[in-house]
Amino acid sequence: MASSEPMDIEPEIDDSLYSRQRYVLGDMAMKRMAKSDILLIGLGGLGVEIAKNITLAGVKSLTLQDNEICSLQDLGTQFFIKETDVVNGLNRASACANLIAELNPYCKIQTIEKDVDTSNLSYLDTYNCVILTECPLNVQMTVNEYCRSKSPQIKFISSDVFGIISSTFCDFGDSFEIFDADGEELQETFIDSVNQSKNGVVQCIEHARHGLETGDYVTFKEVKGMTELNNTLFQVKTIEGDPSSLCIGDTSSFSKYEGGGIMKGVKVSKTVQFESLSTQIQKPSIVYADLSKFDMPSTLHLAFITLHKYIEEKRKLPRTWSGEDGEEFLQIASSLNGSVCDKIEINEEVLLKICMTAGGCLAPMCAVIGGIVAQEALKAVSGKFTPLKQWLHLDAIEVVDEGDCKIFEQKNDRYDLLRTCIGNKILDKLQQLRLFMVGCGAIGCEMLKNYALLGVATTSGCVTITDNDLIEKSNLNRQFLFRPRHIRKPKSVIAAQSTRDINPEMNIEAHQQKVCPETENTTYTDGFFTSQNVCVNALDNLTARRYMDSRCVANQRPLLESGTMGPKGHVQVIYPFLTESYTSQRDPADNDVPYCTLKSFPQNMDHCIQWAREKFQSSFTSKPSAMNKFFQENPDISIVTSRLLSGSVVDGAVVVAKILRNQPSNWADCVKFTRLKFEKYFNHRAKQLLHIFPEDTKLKDGSAFWQSPKRPPRPVLFNLEDPVHYEFIRSGAKLYADIYRVKYLKKDMERENIANILKNQMIPEFRPVRKEIETSEAAKKPSSAETFDADSLSQTAEIIRDRMEGITRPSLNVLDFEKDDDANGHIDYISAAANLRGAMYSIEKEDRLKIKRIAGRIVPAIATTTAAVAGLVAIELIKVVKNSSLEHFKNAFINLALPQFVLCEPGAAPKRKLNSGLEFTLWDRLELNGSQSTTLQQFIDMFKAKYKLEINMVVQGAKMIYMPYMPTHRKRLQEPLVKYANVTPDKNYVDLLVSFEGAEEDEEAPPLRFYYR
Repeated sequence: MASSEPMDIEPEIDDSLYSRQRYVLGDMAMKRMAKSDILLIGLGGLGVEIAKNITLAGVKSLTLQDNEICSLQDLGTQFFIKETDVVNGLNRASACANLIAELNPYCKIQTIEKDVDTSNLSYLDTYNCVILTECPLNVQMTVNEYCRSKSPQIKFISSDVFGIISSTFCDFGDSFEIFDADGEELQETFIDSVNQSKNGVVQCIEHARHGLETGDYVTFKEVKGMTELNNTLFQVKTIEGDPSSLCIGDTSSFSKYEGGGIMKGVKVSKTVQFESLSTQIQKPSIVYADLSKFDMPSTLHLAFITLHKYIEEKRKLPRTWSGEDGEEFLQIASSLNGSVCDKIEINEEVLLKICMTAGGCLAPMCAVIGGIVAQEALKAVSGKFTPLKQWLHLDAIEVVDEGDCKIFEQKNDRYDLLRTCIGNKILDKLQQLRLFMVGCGAIGCEMLKNYALLGVATTSGCVTITDNDLIEKSNLNRQFLFRPRHIRKPKSVIAAQSTRDINPEMNIEAHQQKVCPETENTTYTDGFFTSQNVCVNALDNLTARRYMDSRCVANQRPLLESGTMGPKGHVQVIYPFLTESYTSQRDPADNDVPYCTLKSFPQNMDHCIQWAREKFQSSFTSKPSAMNKFFQENPDISIVTSRLLSGSVVDGAVVVAKILRNQPSNWADCVKFTRLKFEKYFNHRAKQLLHIFPEDTKLKDGSAFWQSPKRPPRPVLFNLEDPVHYEFIRSGAKLYADIYRVKYLKKDMERENIANILKNQMIPEFRPVRKEIETSEAAKKPSSAETFDADSLSQTAEIIRDRMEGITRPSLNVLDFEKDDDANGHIDYISAAANLRGAMYSIEKEDRLKIKRIAGRIVPAIATTTAAVAGLVAIELIKVVKNSSLEHFKNAFINLALPQFVLCEPGAAPKRKLNSGLEFTLWDRLELNGSQSTTLQQFIDMFKAKYKLEINMVVQGAKMIYMPYMPTHRKRLQEPLVKYANVTPDKNYVDLLVSFEGAEEDEEAPPLRFYYR
């Protein structure tokens, strides 16, 4: 046994490396994983995918067992094996162990260079989970029985990819505990009422949806009257047709409900039981995935058993497209049908395709299953999420080319395993492909690896990638093409280099630009898009997705769209004239929090976090930026003060005067100023609010003003011994020192030194002021317009003159919010401020990690989901190259936590028919050919002659070219159309929108492209 030793450390959780994964898995699962040991047998294409994902996740150790020597064919699926490894005849596990170890210094990588010896399996006793790939079925059964015989039982997973199909089996023993079945964040709901009944019904406030299911558990807090509910666990039963009410059992003996209260879901662990492989072979429990192929899982199960039987009898895999082997395969399948599994109607066409491609290996399928199996292994050692029970069979039979068997002839190169699955014609098209991918993050890295294994753009063509981001440490946990030595380097450049390491033949061009309207007429023009065969999104925001979708639709290019959020992922195929586009389905609308809620009446910690984030933006970004801008625009201070003293308004002067008046000159000033902010934010504001609305305030209808969900505030009394109070002062003073360029030492921020600074500070007493507080949820945030009178202008002039004496132009350090640098104090400040505001409103304290996620708008991510989604995209890429029909494409929706897999046919491009009879889809555009001298009238006549419609409006973007009721536009009819259009030198056309006589108000014609050759 060889090993690759990691850093000699305790199994701690590195927040900067694992931050996004922690948002998904949580500390308990991470700590259990950090103490677990996993054995992985088989280091082919599937094995290396599993190894990559498990290592990135951060288990204590991963042992790689394999007795195979690196071969030329391995290069087509095993991305950590190099050509030199093949030449030198290295063992597969040893060849890739060091590269796998590079992925995570906290994971110990060991190797075993021998086959599984079923006569002595005692070495398995040291592992928490054993994963088998590329093992005979009898070996799988023997190992499974051994794992079940141990106490505690060793978790067992077996998985294989044969050509275009895959099979995965899980057995986690007779009693496996799951502490969190779905990973969903628990929801809090304000309640409106609870009745006293044998079937007590809870009604949520304002008919809010509780989001619970029958059998879930809840607890209550802050309930008045029926206090028996508080801190008590109840199992719920939902009420059909009423998503805002539920039953919690007998409440007839409880006190009468008086008001208030919050209901919150509670995670309750559950235990599940698994059966052995030998039992499940005959009576399989299969997870169904493809909604259009309900009979396929049973066929795949039979095919899986048949393949193992064939290998056992023939000592080989079936030859590619061998008629003799196919007949023997069908005979074995027929003999097994009904004996080792339920009898099914045999689909010979499907079984023959499986048989004839079984000797190959589809690398994207390895990626999909590698992500799924790795996540199952993490479930096995952590208890987080629901395990697979117990089989998952997936296929990609649609990628197989139809035609003469000669197209599958082998060439003894790295693509033989792929060629066996898809044939030479499709492979040639892949090698000549022009592909444009936007984004080189987590999904982008996985995509590029898949392109390299598929041989994309290796003979001609080109893969163009773009990403304007730099590599950060937090990226390394799931963006596997990057290493610590790459930090602060461009993602696209390093991704391209790392991809060439996998396949040196690839043609890759790396850009560092955004794809946006600003680059539409320079880099990513219509000509650029039309030169691409396919576009791929590897993005993490909706705005960029929508823009790419619009560009692909406008230029009639296929687009493969995907995304992940924690264990969830989606894939969408967008294909010209066949499918709907990304924007055909509306994204859920963002629920904006009312201004009055954020300002004065927060209901939960999310509101407090948003308030704190806005305070950071105002104090450390907007105000310093405004001051810098003011003095750039007003370099002569004497002119500014003269204008103010004469009664003239100078924009921004009042804000600048306030900043100058409070400007600290040393560290002690920064500390004292932050202490004053504490009193203002968390003490005086509470007193002011209660001064205007005392706790006994009534509304016009006689009901209490302070009723759920409004919470009356409580002034917070400063106590430096409280860790949250100290953190607010420490981080706030640091940030003020940073923007004012005040020097300080690390010891200055210690509690004792801060206490010495504050011990003699005088804190002003609260004085109520006349001030209206907005209570309407419909009200918008008021503008921050400055108010002026002669006295305020005079005071402003004096402050600016006094503070700026002898200073030419001040320059504050503007702090742009950065969530990933824990040393900068940004999250520390927001976390402390949010929790202090929460304390003021009796809202429970939240941990820093959650606050960081919400304030930083971080999308939770794990490598397993990313790998699976990228693999599904690559399978669809092959279909795009093949020019598949609509029913062969698959949109995908997965949730590895449940686990749930839904593959379905994409939505067809909806057809629209205008009253005129013109029928079109979103992909269609009208076209007219003219010249630079074509007049507007001639253009209108040409349109009428071709489409039998009378134009009454011509628009280009936001520019109005022709509207007949505008007098000046009638004069344009005899002028060239291009005179009034925005034209660019690199185009010989303009894209226009037209409307016509007789159209309904909501009728919108397809876009029109006018060529002026």
